[in-house]
Amino acid sequence: MSGIKIFKPVIQEEKTGCAIASVAVITKSSYGKVKKIANSIGIYAEDSNLWSKTDYIRRLLSEFKIKTGSREIPFKNWETLPNVALLATKWQKEQNKPAWHWCVFVREDNSMAVFDSNRNLKNNLRTDFERIKPKWFIEVKL
Repeated sequence: MSGIKIFKPVIQEEKTGCAIASVAVITKSSYGKVKKIANSIGIYAEDSNLWSKTDYIRRLLSEFKIKTGSREIPFKNWETLPNVALLATKWQKEQNKPAWHWCVFVREDNSMAVFDSNRNLKNNLRTDFERIKPKWFIEVKL
């Protein structure tokens, strides 16, 4: 089991709510609170831009005064990730545009874990790194 204590998993309430759940993990908020704030600034889980562009999740994090790195960095290996990062996993093309599943990577002390909001997982705090295939990441500056 992971030694991560500063964050808790948040399950996405909508099929397309991984970005909202990832922001909830990072901000230590409930899914409902983040969704309400997202909706108030015109961001909705159903909007495909939320999982095919990065400006939406960056804007949502900025509502909580959380800064992110300015660019998407190709994933090389788990050891080179920053202490907190948004991961683009399950990268694919949908309706001719890129799409991915957002997850949160956290390194705390000597432990690493990925917070995956997928409601079909038995454990949303993942350490099965060999099964997770990030394409790139965005640093989260706490």
